[in-house]
Amino acid sequence: MKGRLVIDLGGLPEEGKWFSGELPKEVFDLPEGDAQPVGPLEYELMAQRFSSELLLTGSLSAPFEFTCVRTLHPFIQTIRLEGVAIPIEIGAEGEIDATDALREEILINFPADPRCEEGDVPQKCNIDPRYLSVDNPGEDTLPTPPRAGGGDRWSALDKLKNLKDQP
Repeated sequence: MKGRLVIDLGGLPEEGKWFSGELPKEVFDLPEGDAQPVGPLEYELMAQRFSSELLLTGSLSAPFEFTCVRTLHPFIQTIRLEGVAIPIEIGAEGEIDATDALREEILINFPADPRCEEGDVPQKCNIDPRYLSVDNPGEDTLPTPPRAGGGDRWSALDKLKNLKDQP
């Protein structure tokens, strides 16, 4: 099978075997609007069998285009995983397709809040500090919008109550 990591259990030596290569970026199959792969998933893994389990240990990497949560600009960040240990249950003798397990290992290591300053080529997150309430001093220079009718919130609610009473 092209574009998959298939391990033949019958040909796997007891001491294990190294597998290295690339899987096409299409294995990720992510929805539109989500992070998108921009290169292949590269792997270098030792496969060893332990009774009813196949254990893959080694390294994985794949580059993705994320959108910065601060600036909304796209940037490239490679997810690199060293020292991964991926267990796969073995049913019967034959071949095991490990592609989905590798895919999932990369996806669960996506950054929760991707920021362009953490990309492969770090960028400065240029956000206007006036709009960050955490960084603002007690007084800010932003104009306060005028209130409709000049009243407070309660008088605005009282107006709605009066509308309810009308036929």
